[in-house]
Formats: sequence, structure tokens, C-alpha cells
Amino acid sequence: MSNYNNRIQLAVAVLSSLTPLMPAWGQSDPNAAPMLKEVQVINTSPLPGIGIEKYKLPYEVQSVDSQTIQKSGSRTLSEFMNENLTGVNVNDIQGSPYQADVTYRGMRASSTLGASQGLSVYMDGVRMNQPFGDVVNWDMFPEAAIDTVTLVPGSNPMYGLNTLGGALAFTTKSGLTTQGNELTTSYGSHGRLKLDLTHGGKSIDGWHRFVAISAFDEDGWRDHSDGSLQNLFVKIGRTKEDTNWDVSYMFGNSKLHGNGLTPSTNYGELDAASSTNTTTGLYESDRASVYSWPDQTINKAHVISFNMQHVLDANTELATTAYVKYGTQSRIGGDVEWDVTEAEGVINRNSTKQTTVGLATNFTKILDSHQVTTGASLERSKMSYGATQAANCYLNTTTREVSTSTDCDAEETTAGVTGTSTAFGTYLADTYKLSDKTFVTVAGRFNQTTVANTLSSYTSGSLTGTESESFTYRKFNPSLGMTHQFGQLTMFGNWAQSNRAPTVLELGCADIDNPCTLPTGLQSDPYLKQVVSQTVEAGMRWKNDFGYNLSISAYQTINKDDIVFTAANTSGAGYFSNFDKTKYLGIDINAGKSWGAWQLNTTYSYIKATYESTAELLGADNRDMVITPGTRMAGIPLHKLKMHLDWSATEKWKMGTSMIVSSSLVTQGNEDGLLDDGGGAGNAKVKGYALFNLKSTYAVQKGFEVFGKIDNVFNRRYETYAMLAVDNLYDDAQTVSKFVAPGAPRTFMAGLRYKF
Repeated sequence: MSNYNNRIQLAVAVLSSLTPLMPAWGQSDPNAAPMLKEVQVINTSPLPGIGIEKYKLPYEVQSVDSQTIQKSGSRTLSEFMNENLTGVNVNDIQGSPYQADVTYRGMRASSTLGASQGLSVYMDGVRMNQPFGDVVNWDMFPEAAIDTVTLVPGSNPMYGLNTLGGALAFTTKSGLTTQGNELTTSYGSHGRLKLDLTHGGKSIDGWHRFVAISAFDEDGWRDHSDGSLQNLFVKIGRTKEDTNWDVSYMFGNSKLHGNGLTPSTNYGELDAASSTNTTTGLYESDRASVYSWPDQTINKAHVISFNMQHVLDANTELATTAYVKYGTQSRIGGDVEWDVTEAEGVINRNSTKQTTVGLATNFTKILDSHQVTTGASLERSKMSYGATQAANCYLNTTTREVSTSTDCDAEETTAGVTGTSTAFGTYLADTYKLSDKTFVTVAGRFNQTTVANTLSSYTSGSLTGTESESFTYRKFNPSLGMTHQFGQLTMFGNWAQSNRAPTVLELGCADIDNPCTLPTGLQSDPYLKQVVSQTVEAGMRWKNDFGYNLSISAYQTINKDDIVFTAANTSGAGYFSNFDKTKYLGIDINAGKSWGAWQLNTTYSYIKATYESTAELLGADNRDMVITPGTRMAGIPLHKLKMHLDWSATEKWKMGTSMIVSSSLVTQGNEDGLLDDGGGAGNAKVKGYALFNLKSTYAVQKGFEVFGKIDNVFNRRYETYAMLAVDNLYDDAQTVSKFVAPGAPRTFMAGLRYKF
């Protein structure tokens, strides 16, 4: 048994050993005065409305506020979710803190173009999945303005397209929720500097305002991985009688270097790779190294939205949101290709422009034993994409820099596409009080999506033709759930269905006869089926008056006609295709205990994500990798354990420690257990790891505090993702290597927060 498995069993044993003690702790003060019960209210759709008490919901929602995020010491939203939310995992594929690949229950909300997205993301009712590829640009979120984060599990139809594994809903602050001024600044390892400034206020005549400004800059812990971003968020509105309206503007600008994966273990030359003949790679000799550079992404985003909530009476509310989004992205990648006998540098560039106009409305009504929510949304997006390539660039094999100067051939256009997508949805949900202890929730949503493309084909940089096609997808998605209370224990069960329509990107690379290289090549757009996801979930939640809480959810999600990137016969190319069936089977556990100055919280998630059909996927050296039912997917840990222990040492001084434990990962391109087409067998998995973090805050005086955090206290070397690929720079030959996403080393951060 490996040391890692021993650590997993030890951690589980410790957690299990604490369980029998919980009743004893709870009975330590039987004469204590009863505590007031906290009732948490949750919105059941992306737009605001009359919320519903959490105990009535037939699934387990995770919801946190800005104070909880602030106390965690996390430096980014994705870092907070990775460290604190059950079932969430982050793969550092790009190597930049703001270019995260976030997964929840195995489904992704990723900034990586071409990743199979399975989570819907909203901010104040505005859909944040970008229309081109459904990607989520985490660097464009105004983190200083975030008020609440709500994570809804399963294939919930109320949240519309792309809600295969769950939905993330963010709400922003306003002058109604946040008053006064706050300045937060921090500085840490690798030149990481962050500044947040907020102002909120309201007046007696109902006007309210909120402004948040953020700036971030870092040198980066990896070579050539500096980055910077700026965010601005402004919200102005007025509350008068039974109506509240506001107008908000969000601007984001970033310039980030994410240098991707680095070659680690080398298995030898092509068609001769073997797990018994391995050597260490670049990563082992230099943890901060990058394979080739530059790799830069520049994002800009503007979002203008209008929100209105009108209370018709004590049991009726109407909410409306209208918005316009505009964003641009430009990427430059210095890549390495093999040219007959040696490696050469290639500069790939691509740019995207996207404009979206949307309108949504939500009506909530309480009628006797029914709480009814109904609404509709309409979103129209227009996008354009172009890519170029310059070959025969100068490659410095020592520094691994690919020249972007005149040392390259002339740039040639390789791909171009313009497209539109129109998405309409209408929904209805009813939570019915069957008895004082039993509630039934039934919901349904109809989605219609039309995707139209015009693709341009190029040969040697010259336009050779265009092709236009349009596809329409329709689906009605129902759900049914029930909850029942047994004293302080609530049992629940739910069945739900949702769908995802193919994106412009996927339809632009879906022809077996015209494969493409991602993300630079789009060739043709034959039909792809929409993904249909069904989730069955059951569990319990329990909370008593002595500070104990426990929730357990067991679930199974089946994706039919999933969309994956499939191998093609052309070297370095592939295409998107439907995969008959994938399965996500798991369990989430959240347990906590508060006593005196101490607070303990533990989460555990088990997720087995598998392919359930036979197909060929893209493997290392562009080989046809045969996948069979039961084959595990890459990049999703089977086990993940998170433990947090917080201590209020004094009224002013607070400390905390956390442990994040992850099991091993399947390496992309090694799902079948083979290293290459020569039949070389070998398990190239990523080892599991355990990380420890420390944090502390001290209130110097009212409104002024200092804080600090140490991540990866023991400087553990770990990796969060890996794939098998050809290393063209290893010993002047083409070899198979495991390319890894290195985890950050020990990092320090200190800062101050001043409220005035």
C-alpha cells in the first residue's frame, strides 16, 4: 500500500474517531439556554425572488457570504472554492491564479478553450459562460464586489443551459447591503500585490451606490509567468416604496501569462516508450520551469446590466434583468513542433470578439401551500474568431523562448469563423407543502437554442472558401424532489434533467474528414447532438442546538451524447464528437462542530467519473486511444478531503489551519494504461498529495486589522493535472513524456484591511 493511501486511511480514521465524541461534546452543557434557530433562505433561480427556506429544498445547496470569503484568507475566488466548497477541485492547467480550471462533481467551469464545460455560471442573473466555447473567464469577475456565492448541485433545469453538474450563482454588493469605505491591500511571495477599494452608501430618499476597484500584479512563481489585472464595478440604484432598481457597470482588463504544462517523467522514444525505462524531466530539475514561451492571454470585458425587483404584495414579487456584454480576447503562444529532424518554433495567435444582449424575468408567488416561481430568458450572442500561425521561428533550446520577431516566416491565417447563438428558455417550479414536515418540489424548463456559423477555410494563408450552416436544439427538462423532516434531521431526494447545446467552437471542429488543432484551427461544422444530463440525488442534513452540523449527499449523473475531443488520423489534429454515455457517481459529506473559541469543519467528496461507451479518443503522439466502459476520466480525483480548524485566541486575535488532501489523478492520454502505439503499458498517474495552510488575523483597533497566510507550509511538491504528450526538446529526439501542471510552492502573504 502506498504512503498516500496510508495517509488517506489515517485521515478517515481520525475523522471517524471524532464522530463518537460528538454527542458527548454536545451534552457538555445540558442546561445551556436554547439557541435561536437560523433559517437560511435560498433563491431557486438565477434571478432574485421570494427565497425559499433551505430545509425545503430536495438537494444540498452551499451558500457563503463575503465575510466568510474574507475570513478564509483566500486570494482568489477559485482558490476559495477549491479550499472550502465540498466537491470542488481546481486544476492549475494554465499555471496562472486567474486562469483556473474549476470542476464540481467532475464537471467543469474552465477558462481553457475547448474544455468540455458542464457548469452554468451567473452574476446578478447575467450568464457569465462566454458564448464561444462556454468558457468562464475568472479574471473578469469583480471579486471585491462579490456579496454571496451559491453552489447548486445537479442537473437543475431552473438554471438553464450547461447546468449538467451544477450551477454557480454570484450576487454583488450594493449600497443597501454594504455601507462605508474599505481598503484592503496585500503583498506576498513572487511579487504578488493586490489592492481592493470599495465604497457603499445609501440616503434617506432611497438612493444607493456601490463602487469597487481592484488591481493585481505579480511576477509569478514560475518562469515567465507574470500577470496583471484591473477591475471596476459600479452600481447605482434607488429603493422607493415597493420597488428597487439598479444599474451596474463592470469592466475587466487583464494581461496574464499562463505557460501551461511542463514535461516531467520521460518514457523514451516514440513507439518504444516503456514504464520500466523512465528518466526525470525538466520539471524534476527545475520546478519553476516552462516548456516554451511566451504564452500570453489578454482579456477585456464590459458588462452593463439593469435590475429591478417589485413587490406586488407580501406574497408576490417580480424581478427583471436586462444586460449587454462585450468582450475581447487575444492569445499568443510560442509553441514547439517537430520538423523532420529537429524542433522548430511556431507562433500561434488567435483573437475573439463576443457581444451578448440578454433579457430575463422572474415571477414568484405564494399561494396557500404552494410557492410558485415562473420566468423566461432570452439571450442573443454574436462572435467572431480568427487565428494565424508563423512557422520556422527561432527557438532558443536553452531558454526555450520562441522568437516573436522577424526570425519567423510570414504569418498565415489558419482559421476564421463568425457566428451567432440565440437561446430562449421558460420555466416553472412549484414547492408544495404536503404537510408541516413534508415538501414536494416539481419544476420544468423548455430550452431552445439556435447556433449559426460561417466558417472560412484557408490553404497556405489564402482564403479557399466559406461555408454557412445553422442548427436548432430544443429540449424540455423536468425535475421532481421531496424533503421530509424528522425533528432536526431532514431527508431529501431529487431527480433532475438539463441539457447543453453545442457551441460555435465545437460545431466549427466536428468533421472527421476535416480535423482541427485546438484552439487555432476550425474547419467545418457538421451536426452534433446536444448533451442531455440526468441526476439522481438523495441525502440528509442535520443541525442541532449544540453547534453540530452534518450533511450527506449521494448522487449519480449520466450524460448522454457528451461532447469530447476525438482523435483523427491527421497528425496533431482531432475533432469534437458525441460520446454516447458518461457517468459521475459520488458522495459529498460536510461535517462541522463549534465549541467555545474553536470551530472545526470537514468536507469529503468521492467522485468516480467514467466513460460508459466504447470509442477512440486522442492519446499521446496522436494515437487512437481505445476507451471502454468503466474507464476513468482524467484530472478528477477519486477522493478529496478538506479540514479547517479555527481558533479565536483572544477577542482580537484569530488563527486557523487547514489541510487539503487529494487522491491520485488519471493522466490525460493514459486513460487506457498505454504509453504509445507501440504497446508500451504503464500507469502514468499523478500522485496524491496533502497540503497544509496557516492563516491569522489581528484587529489592531476598530476598523483596522492585519492578516497573513502561508500556503503549502511544508513546501510539498505536487501536481494538479497531467497529460501524455510528445516532448520535442528532449535529448534532440521525439519522446513521450508526462507533462504536468505544477502546484505552487510555499507562499507567504501579509496585508491590512481598513474600514472607515
